[in-house]
Amino acid sequence: MNIAQAMQHRYATKVFSADKIISQDDLQQLLSVLRNAPSSVNVQPWHFIVASTATGKQRINSGATGSYAYNAPKVSSASHVLVVCSKIHMDDAYLQRLLDQEEQDGRFASNPDFKETYHGVRSTFVNLHRYELKDTQHWMEKQVYLNIGSLLTCAAAMSIDALPMEGFDFAALDAEFGLREQNLAPIAVIALGYRDDSDFNANLPKSRLPVETIFTHI
Repeated sequence: MNIAQAMQHRYATKVFSADKIISQDDLQQLLSVLRNAPSSVNVQPWHFIVASTATGKQRINSGATGSYAYNAPKVSSASHVLVVCSKIHMDDAYLQRLLDQEEQDGRFASNPDFKETYHGVRSTFVNLHRYELKDTQHWMEKQVYLNIGSLLTCAAAMSIDALPMEGFDFAALDAEFGLREQNLAPIAVIALGYRDDSDFNANLPKSRLPVETIFTHI
């Protein structure tokens, strides 16, 4: 199955089979995708809470109560569930940490002078959002959604079903995991696993706007 076929096959899974578990090897591949996903000037403004146990899923379901209770069964029956978080602030110490990691990983080994040049370029972009546009958190969330797109695509290619959800009480998740104290804000929950035969959404035809509506060839 090629990527186009995988994207045609995937859908927003509403019912997961609780008996089907993602293998450890496949899970590691998905986590590798999350770690290696692209972000603007490599800022990597994300963190992921990974739940594979009933206890972990129950903690995530602290955010699936009241008007969000409809999402609780999806969390409970999925093989694995992610709480996707974005950084709230990005300070100079974090930028230095990124630079140090890049140096450690050999990014500047062949051209040491490029280290400060790259640091200056990244700082320029970050400072644009910090001090001029004043939209740093929104900009970082955009980078996290790039990561979510990478994950959903790769999961589909691996025949793993997924459901990204924003219908959660994020304040409750913040309190459950102490996220604000870690400079993190939850922005989505993603259930991963395998579709159940009872899922009404599995066999519905995919609906997308016509190609002539969404593509302009020049």
